[in-house]
Amino acid sequence: MAESLSKSSASVGDAATDASPTKFSHVRPQDTAFVDQGLRDFFLYRDLGIAEATGGKLLVQLVKANLPPEQGTGWHRHEAQFHVVLMLKGWARFMYEDKETLVAAGDCVHQRPGITHFLFDYSPDMEYLEIVGPADFGTVDVEGPCAVPAVTPWPAGQNAA
Repeated sequence: MAESLSKSSASVGDAATDASPTKFSHVRPQDTAFVDQGLRDFFLYRDLGIAEATGGKLLVQLVKANLPPEQGTGWHRHEAQFHVVLMLKGWARFMYEDKETLVAAGDCVHQRPGITHFLFDYSPDMEYLEIVGPADFGTVDVEGPCAVPAVTPWPAGQNAA
């Protein structure tokens, strides 16, 4: 069972500047499952409880491949102040504006606020940790600045999950 203890960040010490309440959070793998109810239907998402613990300041989730890439995410940008992706397994190919970027296991990407991007290809074993602030960030479809390369087909009949 996930633990959650209330603690005001302002009472932690003089260095705390935000008095919004936050909670201790400990989420184990058996506490939350991967579900297909996230932003993209071809990925699975596992909530790590941080949105609730931070009062919506941050979303921290695991994201993994579920279905082969066909259309990708399309060109979009996020209405977020902070967005980091840490690739845990596999790889993903992004277009960040007009630059193709391969993000492989161990790589960390900071997506600056408002950057136009397109996740267009990924391996069947792709899994990444995503940290976004605020937790209820928006996503806006936009015109892309360039063409997107072709995807790498998965072996016949292979699904990730």
